[in-house]
Amino acid sequence: MEWQVIDGRTEYMTNPLGLDERAPRFFWKLRSDERNAAQSAYRILVASTPEALDRDEGDMWDSGEVESDRTTHIVYEGKPLQSEGQYFWKVRSRNNGGIISAWSDTYFWTMGLLSRQEWKGSWIGRRAEPNAELQPSPYVRKEFEARSGIRRATAYATALGLYELHVNGRTVGERFAPGFTDYDKRVQTQAYDVTPWLTEGANAIGGILGDGWYSGTVGFLGNHVYGERPFFLLQLNIEYEDGTRESIATDASWRIAKGPIVYSDMIKGETYDARLELTGWDLPGYDDSGWEQPDVRAGYNGLLTAMMEPPVRVTQTLKPISIRRTEQGTFIYDMGQNMVGWTEIKVRGARGAKVTASHAEMLNPDGSLYLDNLRVAVQQDHYILKGDGEERYEPRFTFHGYRYVELIGYPGEPDLDTIVGKVVHSDTKPTGSLRTSDPMVNQLISNISWGQRGNFLSVPTDCPQRDERLGWTGDAQIFARTASYNMDVSRFFAKFMLDMIDCQQPSGAFTDVAPDAGWIRHKMWNTRLNWFAPDNAGWGDAGVVIPWTLYLMYGDTRILDTHYGAMVRWVEYLRTNSEGLIRPAYANYGDWLSIEADTPNEVLATAYFAYSAQLLSRIAGALGKREDEAAYSRLHEDIAAAFRREFVSEDGRIQGGTQTVYVLALQFGLLTDELRKLAVGHLAADIESRGGRLSTGFLGVGYLLPALTDNGRLDVAYGLLTQEEFPSWMYSIKHGATTIWERWDGWTEHGGFQTPSMNSFNHYSLGSVGEWMYRYLGGIEADPQAPGFRRAIVQPRPGGRITSADASYESLHGRYESSWTLEADGTFKLRVTVPANAAATVHVPGSRIVLDGRPAQEGTTSFELGSGSYEFESRFSSNWE
Repeated sequence: MEWQVIDGRTEYMTNPLGLDERAPRFFWKLRSDERNAAQSAYRILVASTPEALDRDEGDMWDSGEVESDRTTHIVYEGKPLQSEGQYFWKVRSRNNGGIISAWSDTYFWTMGLLSRQEWKGSWIGRRAEPNAELQPSPYVRKEFEARSGIRRATAYATALGLYELHVNGRTVGERFAPGFTDYDKRVQTQAYDVTPWLTEGANAIGGILGDGWYSGTVGFLGNHVYGERPFFLLQLNIEYEDGTRESIATDASWRIAKGPIVYSDMIKGETYDARLELTGWDLPGYDDSGWEQPDVRAGYNGLLTAMMEPPVRVTQTLKPISIRRTEQGTFIYDMGQNMVGWTEIKVRGARGAKVTASHAEMLNPDGSLYLDNLRVAVQQDHYILKGDGEERYEPRFTFHGYRYVELIGYPGEPDLDTIVGKVVHSDTKPTGSLRTSDPMVNQLISNISWGQRGNFLSVPTDCPQRDERLGWTGDAQIFARTASYNMDVSRFFAKFMLDMIDCQQPSGAFTDVAPDAGWIRHKMWNTRLNWFAPDNAGWGDAGVVIPWTLYLMYGDTRILDTHYGAMVRWVEYLRTNSEGLIRPAYANYGDWLSIEADTPNEVLATAYFAYSAQLLSRIAGALGKREDEAAYSRLHEDIAAAFRREFVSEDGRIQGGTQTVYVLALQFGLLTDELRKLAVGHLAADIESRGGRLSTGFLGVGYLLPALTDNGRLDVAYGLLTQEEFPSWMYSIKHGATTIWERWDGWTEHGGFQTPSMNSFNHYSLGSVGEWMYRYLGGIEADPQAPGFRRAIVQPRPGGRITSADASYESLHGRYESSWTLEADGTFKLRVTVPANAAATVHVPGSRIVLDGRPAQEGTTSFELGSGSYEFESRFSSNWE
C-alpha cells in the first residue's frame, strides 16, 4: 500500500524565511490508497545542515519515535534556535498497519534577527518637499563590493510606510510590504534570500518607498496618521564559505533621490512621470553623485516582529470584455468582474502626453463612471509618457476597487489588448470549492469569494474603493468562518489578532477597527462622532470569536493561549459595564445596515455579551482551565437568564421583534427548549410576513440560515437563499453583481443608487451566508471535539430548488469531499472522501440507506468512517428531518 508524507510546513508555511518564533510548529499530510489509513507514530529530525539530515542525523532535534496520530501543531523541542539560523527537517510516519513511510522531502526554515541589538542599520528617509500635500516616492540605493565564495546572503528589510526592494536590477519581494500594523506599537520585518542575485565584485541594493498606511491617507482619517514621510530600514548579511560575514545596512552613507513617482497614495491614486525615470539606478556603476544624503531618523520605539501575515501579491490578470468610446473621446472598459488591484496600460505617444486611468465599480444611467460613492478617494492613476516607443505602466503603491476603467487622454485608438487588470490581495491560498445545480447560487458563491479577495489586503477591510479601507472588527468576526472555508486564513487572522491586541484599551475594551490608525484619537477630536465607542457589541467580540474560529478550523491552541488574557479582560470589561448582566444601549452600531428592522441595541449587546462568555468557557476548556471553563459557563447561563427576564415574554416574543433578535437568541443559547420552539415560529412568521424576505444586517445575517436549519426550518432557509426579490442575495445578482454589496439597497430598481456617503459594491459582511452553504448545503462541518478537521461532520441538507452540490475543503489533514445529487424520483446519492489520517461522522438523509452497494442496518443514518471514498444511496423526502 502507499503510505507517504507530503506537504510539510513550518508555522503553516512552506520553507519560511526569517521566523522569530522560538518554538515553531510542524505540519504534514499523509497520502494513502487504502481505507482507514491512520498514523500510529512519527519521527522528526531537525538538523543544522542538509548533509546531516541526509545521514539521518538530527543534531538539533531527534523527536524519537512518538506514538501519536498528530500531524499538525507539533512543537519543536530541540536545541535553542539561533538568530539567522538555517534549519532543515524531515519526518517519517508509521501507519496503523505497521508500515513505515519513506522519509519526507527535506524542508527548511530560517530564523530572523531575534534581538533589537542585532539590527545594525538606521532608519533613512528623504526630507519632505515643501508645500506638497502628496510627496514623491523616494528612491534609495547603496553600492558595495562582495568577495567570491558567497554561501548565503539574506536581506532583512522593513519600512515605516511601504517599500519595494531592488537587488542588482531585480525587484525582490511582494507588494505593500511590510503590511499594515499599528506603527506606534509594531512593524513587521521581511527576510529575503538574495544569494542568487549577488555577484563577486560590484553590487547595488536599494528600494523605492511609498507613504502607505504610515504617512499616506488612511481611510477618512486623513494622511500623516503615524508620521509625515516614510523611512526605510535594511540589513544585508552576507555569509562566506570561509565562515566570515559582513553586513551592509542603511545609514548616512546611502544616497536618496526623488524619481518618476510624483506621488503614490492608497486613497488618492498615483502620478508617474516617465520623463523622470532613473534608468539603471538599481545597478552597480550608476552615477548617483547628484543624489542627496538621506535624513537619518533618531530611532523607533515599536517592536520589530517577523512578518506573520501572508504577503500581498498579484494573483490573477484579467482582460477586459468590452470597450466603448464616449462622446467626450474617452474609452470605457468593462473588466467583467468587480475586482481590486490596478490597471496596466500599454501606450505609444508623444513625450509629455498624459494618460489617465479612472476606476469605478458601477456606471451611471448615462453610461459614465459612477464616482459619487468614492467620497474623497481618487481612483485615478496618471501616466506621463517619455515618448520612447511602446511604454507600459502600472502603479506601485496604490490600489483601486473597480469593474470599469475609463482611459482619458489616450493617444490613438486603444483596443481590448491595451489594458489588463491586476488582481491584488493577501495571498491566502484557496481551500474550499462549492458548486451546485443552481447557476445563481454559484454566482453568489463566486461573489463571496471575490469580495473576500478584494477586501483581504493585509487587514480585512470594509471596502476597497472609497476613503475608508479600515479593518473593521465586527465585519471580520461575522465573516471569519466563511473566509476560513474559502481560503487558508490561518496566518492572516493570526496577524489581525495582533492588530486587535495592539489597540485593546487599558479597560479591556477592543476597538472598532484594527489597526487603530488613530481611530480612538479621531473620535476624541471629533465630537460629531461621539456616538462611537471602543466596545461595540459584535465588533469588540471579534477578540473572542476570531481565535475560536481559528481553533475550530485549524486546531490552533497556541492562539487561544497567547490571547487568553486579552479575552478574559474583554469579558470582564463587559461584566463590569453591565447592569444586572444587561448591557446598556449606548455606543452601538446595532445590526448595521439591516433593512426595515430596528434591533434594540441593549438586546443585541446583551446577546453578544453572553456569546463571548460562552466562547470563553469553551476556550478555557480547550486549554485545560477547568475552573475558568465552569465559571464562564455559569456566567453565560446567568446572562441568558437575565436576557430572558428582561427581553423575552412567555409566548417566546423577544423585544424588538426583528429577525436578528431571534437568530442571536437561538444561536447564542439564550432560550429554554420551549422558548426556542416559540421563537422559531415567530422568526418564520416574520419572514413569511415579508414575502419570504430577510431583514437582517451585518450581525444577524450570518446566523439567519443556521438558526432556521438547526431548528427544523430548512425550507425557510432555502427560500431565503434563492429569493430573487428585494431584499435578497439574488436581487443583486439579477442586476449584474459580481461581488457582495455593502447594503441590500445599494442599488434598486425603484430607488437607483443609495446614499453615496456609504455605498460600496464590494464588501464581504453580507456574504457570511457562505458559511451556511459549506456547512449545510455542501455538508462539510468542523467537529469541535476534534478541531482542525481531524474529524469532520459530513451532513448535507438538500432542499429548495437545488438538486446537486459538489463541495470540498482542503484541511490541514487533507481534502474532504461531499458530493450529492437528488434525482426526480427521490433517489439521493452521496459520495464522501475522507483524507488519510482523518475521520468523518457522516449523516445521510433519507431512509433505506445503501453504503457502497450494501444495505445499511435498518434505522442507521449515521456512520463513523476513516479515510477513503464512500458512496451512499437513500430514498429521500423533504420532511426527512
